[in-house]
Amino acid sequence: MPDDLASRFRLASTGPLRELGRGFRRVGLRAVIADTNRTATRVDVPGEAVAEGFTWDARDGRTDRWWPQGITTSADAYGHEDTAGTFDGRSVLLTSWYAHGALGRRLLGSRITVVADVEGAAPAYRHVWLAEPVKIGRVHVLRPVRVHAGGIVWYGDHLFVAGSDAGIRVFRLDDITHVRNRLRSRGYRYVLPQASAYAADQDVDQQPLTYSFLSLDRGQDDDRLVAGEYGTKGSGNHRLVRYPLDRDTQLLRGDERGRSVAMELHDGQPDRMQGATLVGDTWVVTASAGEGRAGDLWVGRPGHLRRHRGVLPTGPEDVAHWPQRRQVWSLSEWPGRRWVFGIDVDPWITG
Repeated sequence: MPDDLASRFRLASTGPLRELGRGFRRVGLRAVIADTNRTATRVDVPGEAVAEGFTWDARDGRTDRWWPQGITTSADAYGHEDTAGTFDGRSVLLTSWYAHGALGRRLLGSRITVVADVEGAAPAYRHVWLAEPVKIGRVHVLRPVRVHAGGIVWYGDHLFVAGSDAGIRVFRLDDITHVRNRLRSRGYRYVLPQASAYAADQDVDQQPLTYSFLSLDRGQDDDRLVAGEYGTKGSGNHRLVRYPLDRDTQLLRGDERGRSVAMELHDGQPDRMQGATLVGDTWVVTASAGEGRAGDLWVGRPGHLRRHRGVLPTGPEDVAHWPQRRQVWSLSEWPGRRWVFGIDVDPWITG
C-alpha cells in the first residue's frame, strides 16, 4: 500500500495516440541494430568511480545541437537474472538526447540512440527520432516530441521517457518505423512514434512533481518505476518517488480509470540530482556540480545517503542498474566531455 504522502501523487493514462497511417513501415528495434551507422570508441573515462566506458564519434561528442540525458539497458528490459538481460543475445544500451535551444526544441524535440555490443572495442550505434503522430486533414504527419528526456526506462517492449512537469511519454520499440522521405522525419531514417502518455497529477495542496529522470527497480516479486526531480540548492524540490509496474502489460499498474498511485515518496534529497536507481535496497544517485566540475555519487537510503564527492565525470546524468555486469551505468552531457560509463557498484555500496 502507498504511504500517505506518496498517495497524493498520481500518473494518469491519457490513452493511446493516433497510429501512423499508410506509407510508414514498422520495422522494430532489430532493424536499427542491423543498420547502425556510427561508431563509438572505448576510452579511459575520468572519475575515481568509473570502471569502463566509451565516447561518441566526433560529431556527437562535440555538437551543441543535441545533449545526451537518459540511459537504460537490455537488462532493464529483459530481467536481472544471469541468463537474461540481453536483446537477441546482445548487450544493448539506449540513451536519450534533447535538442538544445528554443529553435532546436521546436523543430527537433528529442531522440534516442541505440548502442549495440556495449562491451566491444567500438560499439556501433544509430540515432532514432522521437515523434508524435498527428493527422491534419487526410495527411498523417510527424511532430517533434518536445521533452527534455532527462531519463528513460526500457521495460519489455515499452520505453518510458521523462517529460518533466507534464509526466511521462510512452513508446513501443516494436513501432520503430523506417521512413523513406526523410523530409517527414527531420532527416532521420528511423522514427519511434509515441504510443501514449501519463499525465502528472496530484492533490491540490501538493507542489507538482517534476519527472526529471527515471530508472527501473526490478524486485523479486514486483517491479517499480523510479522517478526523481532535479533542483539546485535553495531552488525547486528534491524528491524521489516509485510507482508500481505491471509485468504482464509492461505498463504502470493503475485503477479502472488508468490512474497509477505512487507507492513511496522521499523529500529533501540531494541538490542537483540527475539520476537515481536501486541496487537491491540501496539507492545510487548521481549529482552534477556544474560545467568542468566533477560529479558526485550518493549511496545509501533516502535521508541517509553518503556523498562521494567528485568521483564522477563532469556533467553526470541519468543512471541505470546493470546487474549482470555488477555495475550501474551513467553518461555525461557537456560537449567535448561526453562519455557513457560503467561503475563497479559493490565497492561503493559496501565501502
